[in-house]
Amino acid sequence: MPELYHYLQQLVNGLTVGSTYALIAIGYTMVYGIIGMINFAHGEVYMIASYVAFIAIAGLSMLGLDQLPLLMAVAFAASIVVASAYGYSIERIAYRPLRGSNRLIPLISAIGMSIVLQNEVLLSQGSRDKAIPSLLPGNFVIGESAMHGVVISWTQILIFAVTLLVMLALSLFISRSRLGRACRACAEDLKMASLLGIDTHRIIALTFVIGAALAAVAAVLLGLQYGVINPQQGFLAGIKAFTAAVLGGIGSIPGAMLGGLLLGVAEAFGADLFGDPYKDVVAFGLLVLVLLLRPTGILGRPEVEKV
Repeated sequence: MPELYHYLQQLVNGLTVGSTYALIAIGYTMVYGIIGMINFAHGEVYMIASYVAFIAIAGLSMLGLDQLPLLMAVAFAASIVVASAYGYSIERIAYRPLRGSNRLIPLISAIGMSIVLQNEVLLSQGSRDKAIPSLLPGNFVIGESAMHGVVISWTQILIFAVTLLVMLALSLFISRSRLGRACRACAEDLKMASLLGIDTHRIIALTFVIGAALAAVAAVLLGLQYGVINPQQGFLAGIKAFTAAVLGGIGSIPGAMLGGLLLGVAEAFGADLFGDPYKDVVAFGLLVLVLLLRPTGILGRPEVEKV
């Protein structure tokens, strides 16, 4: 029985981190699904959003406004607004002027934008780690005790609840709204969507904004979970989220969700079995295995060349 609780604990830990990976991965997969390119500055948008949340929480606390609902609401709102503005700016500066050119050129432009954003934070905030205070201390135990049970923190509950609500809202937006149908049309055939009267520039910008907003939500949640942020965290988080998107099937929103959860669980069990330094080896090893067996990812569809 203790072994069962131990594995259940690792599963909970993995799903907690994996659900945030899924939120970031959706940004990659939505952009790729429409324009067939990867936004390599996406990880830095996530990193900037975590700093915005830190500044918002610290500023309100200094003013004596330390009520939990207010801190959470302002942290989420400020991060989403700033990250969405960055997402829109990246599309306008690094992608729209280069649309129609060789696919390698926007890729280089996005990498350059990533470096610019990382150095912007380094110069303005410094290179030292910054601590985000725990807003939801405490936990509850499923089982006999903390040693013989599953410990779930209130922060993990918040992560599960917010992630579920955000993904449900995104699914309803994509399937029911007019803009969501336009996004699906552009993903199916961008040129045909343009011929049918859809403002494709507007839809592409919208996907960058939505992806950045989801990354901001993940930034606040992961900041509360780990309590530490730094200017380098965007690179690793971006690579992990990109791995999750490829694992589930790049271009598929359900695939990004599934890939994020699988990656988080693989990391948790890898760290438990082989030690924390090897969790990334296990995660990327899983990616290699899936790509060898199914190159399009778990839920990906083979590309059909249109003639």
